[in-house]
Amino acid sequence: MKNILLYIALTIILTSCDKEKFNSDNSTQEPPKANIENLRQASYPIGAAININTLKNNVGYRNTIIKEMSSITAENAMKMNTISIGRKQYNFDDADYLVNFAQENNIRVHGHTLIWYKHTPTWVSNFSGTTEDWKTIMKEYIQDVVGRYKGKVASWDVVNEIINDNGTLRDCIWLQKIGPEYIELAFQYAHEADPDAILFYNDYGHEYSHTRRYTVNHISDSLARKGVPIHGIGLQMHTNINRSVNDLRYAIIAAAVTKLKVHVSEFDVAVNPDKKSITFTEELALKQKESYRAVFKAMMDIPENQRFGVTMWGVHDPSSWLSVNPDWALPFNDKFERKPAYDGILQGIYK
Repeated sequence: MKNILLYIALTIILTSCDKEKFNSDNSTQEPPKANIENLRQASYPIGAAININTLKNNVGYRNTIIKEMSSITAENAMKMNTISIGRKQYNFDDADYLVNFAQENNIRVHGHTLIWYKHTPTWVSNFSGTTEDWKTIMKEYIQDVVGRYKGKVASWDVVNEIINDNGTLRDCIWLQKIGPEYIELAFQYAHEADPDAILFYNDYGHEYSHTRRYTVNHISDSLARKGVPIHGIGLQMHTNINRSVNDLRYAIIAAAVTKLKVHVSEFDVAVNPDKKSITFTEELALKQKESYRAVFKAMMDIPENQRFGVTMWGVHDPSSWLSVNPDWALPFNDKFERKPAYDGILQGIYK
């Protein structure tokens, strides 16, 4: 019955949205663009994942962030293995640098990520204790980090990638030592440390897997109904030009049905998913533009109070994790010039 109601709700939402055909046929009229000077002027936050070393050493990178981004996420500086060097021992240098930079330039900070099965520090892997001891060290870590940035970091990915492709909970040290309760506890600990922070469950696969999409949304909705302080769903959405734009739109609309905030949290559009030896052609650029437009348009089609924003995983093509493929997944090129994908963003946020 619940699946039927969800299907009906999605059908109503999708059919009530602007019926826009996404294609690159040159005979069709080009959609209008938002009349803004930069992405910071968009109606919802648009941001990027930031590499601290590049931020410190590349003027073009730094200036593009200041000019274009209203939200930033630490690429690695806020992951547990970066910050936690021992129990109650921390290295906050890079995280502090990012937060200070953001405050100086009036940019929102999204914290990524508190609990993840990857990047677990050695001291945690080697820790020995009772279930209550494990709860204690998780609480200490979460509350020390969130508490340090209370009022400075607006939101957090509290748990990241907690399910397998078949919808079961992913095996990790926290599941082994605490049990499934670790998920709920992580949100509670983070909320206690900063009651004003917006808390997310972040995961991947919404745009290509029914099982993953349904499970992530179901877990999030179930936690919220239990009174757990979860406020949003993060859709990583590392996608590519071969993915149907309708799949991209559906993922966002489906997440919004939960009534939680929606964050497209790690967005990029690969043009070379098969890792061939290619060049970045105009045809590829236009296909990429179409994907960017679809995602940003879908965000406009959900309720305004649920549009947490879109964060791209990198600032310009060379700073993308995909650049070695080779690939050109972001809206700025190697000279920080705006690509057709940038126009796709402006078309998507046109109101």
